[in-house]
Amino acid sequence: MTTDRRSILITGAGSGIGRATARRFLRDGWHVGLLGRHLGSLRETAQDHEALILPCDVTDAAAVSDSFDKAAGLWGRLDVLFNNAGRGADPALPDQMDAATFADVINVNVNGMFNCASAAFRIMRAQQPQGGRIINNGSISAHAPRAGSIAYTTSKHAVTGLTRSLSLDGRPFGIACGQIDIGNAATELLQKVSSSSPQAEPLMDVQVVADSVMHMASLPTGANVQFMTVMATNMPFIGRG
Repeated sequence: MTTDRRSILITGAGSGIGRATARRFLRDGWHVGLLGRHLGSLRETAQDHEALILPCDVTDAAAVSDSFDKAAGLWGRLDVLFNNAGRGADPALPDQMDAATFADVINVNVNGMFNCASAAFRIMRAQQPQGGRIINNGSISAHAPRAGSIAYTTSKHAVTGLTRSLSLDGRPFGIACGQIDIGNAATELLQKVSSSSPQAEPLMDVQVVADSVMHMASLPTGANVQFMTVMATNMPFIGRG
């Protein structure tokens, strides 16, 4: 089925930034595919909107490929991927970081993001008109680490390399790739953490992030936001390190 409505797949759509962004695109009338590990959470994200719900673990390359093919087959094409799924780890010094935890963070944040980017690239390169847009969720930690964040920071620096490579490899096929580096957004999880910490950093409304992704996704063909940093004005990013 091909329509004039634009289409987007959003990973990590069951909560937080993924949920807020999915609802923003649904309200704007896009075809929206929701990817995440928990069916119930994806249904909660969709609410009463007509969304394509695709339970999927992004670290399972075959499952990712099948989910992306299902969406593209239903909609006729895939215009945008918001490559958002990720995980963190409890703060730890390098010699205290459990090797299995480090590997799992890399698996989700790097391998999972690659699996989704690869599937989207394959579809966008083959479809007519050729092309599309991939938006990777980086992080402030792609630039400057917090103490005790070796696994997460390493993974997010890798995401920047992924973004740059996708941008270069996508040029001949009209596939743009950009990265949004997000500071502290007031998701339910971060609000809980912030409320229990006497040294909590400033938060911004998560809707600001959703609106920023919408801006990146809605650019005309031939234009791209390569890197965007969006954060609370007083968040200690500049000069932190």
